[in-house]
Amino acid sequence: MAEQNPPLSAAQFERYRRHLSLPSFGLEGQLRLRDARVLLVGAGGLGCPAAQYLVAAGVGTLEIIDPDVVDLSNLQRQVLYATADIGRPKAEVAAERLRALNPEVQILPCVERFEATNALAKVSAADLVIDGTDNFPARYLSNDACVLAGRPNVYGSISRFEGQASVFDAARGPCYRCLFPEPPPPGSVPSCAEGGVLGVLPGIIATIQATEAVKWLAGIGEPLVGRLLLYDALDLSFREFRIQKDPECPVCGVAPSITELIDYEVFCGVEVSDAVRRVSPVELAARRSGGEAGLLLDVREPEEIAKASIEGAVAIPLGELAARLAELAGYREQSVVVHCHRGGRSETAVRLLENAGFSRVESLDGGIEAWSLTLDPAVPRY
Repeated sequence: MAEQNPPLSAAQFERYRRHLSLPSFGLEGQLRLRDARVLLVGAGGLGCPAAQYLVAAGVGTLEIIDPDVVDLSNLQRQVLYATADIGRPKAEVAAERLRALNPEVQILPCVERFEATNALAKVSAADLVIDGTDNFPARYLSNDACVLAGRPNVYGSISRFEGQASVFDAARGPCYRCLFPEPPPPGSVPSCAEGGVLGVLPGIIATIQATEAVKWLAGIGEPLVGRLLLYDALDLSFREFRIQKDPECPVCGVAPSITELIDYEVFCGVEVSDAVRRVSPVELAARRSGGEAGLLLDVREPEEIAKASIEGAVAIPLGELAARLAELAGYREQSVVVHCHRGGRSETAVRLLENAGFSRVESLDGGIEAWSLTLDPAVPRY
């Protein structure tokens, strides 16, 4: 009788020896990892370290979907990339680095957006999804696709000095919509670009995500299903909250109303920005140099204004604007241009002012970031 080949090669036994020595992991857990396929949505701050640990652990196939290219501002926290990679697609660079780390893992880079037209097929092809996204439409899309396809969704998010993680599996517990039934108003939650993020923070949260993924795929331990883990880097504390499944949840509840993927830009209110009047930095500068009277309103936070500002702007943070409208009463019939960092909060402010009776309100297209890039490089970017 011919001798059967071992389930792992001699080199694989050596590579994964520390796993194979674990009593609860062993050969069975390693083989389960080898046979698993993971979809990583986003190759940014969370995606980079999560991918590294999954590939090092020996996950069989890792598909990485991300449409973006490497930017200089990414390098503070996105540890797969180097300065020479600026301008290259993240998914492709990540694949190169990860193949060098473990050539036995099949890496599938996908340089395209994760959207309703492709999400269900990609999620269905995977055993598990890691959500490394940084915006609400993509998070709701990832959640709904995972619920519809019956796949676990390993969630993580970061902001400034805080992060959170969970595992959403509608077959065993709540989904993301059970925790957050509705998205926040557009512009009300600053992005990492607007609010900042501690460079090491995504590494901590992503390592938790990778841990949960490895546990799930290897069939060991107790996953974070039904639990939300919160981390605060400033006082180095972890807190845990129990999450209950919502029987009225529109996607995983008793009588779901969402049975197919929807338009998540519309659901999260992103589409309403089309109705907001905008002005380009060049046009605004021409108006100001021509002596046109009006108000330039800066709705960013004080710490942002300390980094960069446009001369002559009046500062009222978006969160205080509704309570301080009386300060702007003299501009109800005059031109008001609102700006923030990149345009999201300013569009929210425009709608607020229009609803309060201001008749000539516009958003500075692209915010102070566009002002610096296209008009005045002396204004620092952040």
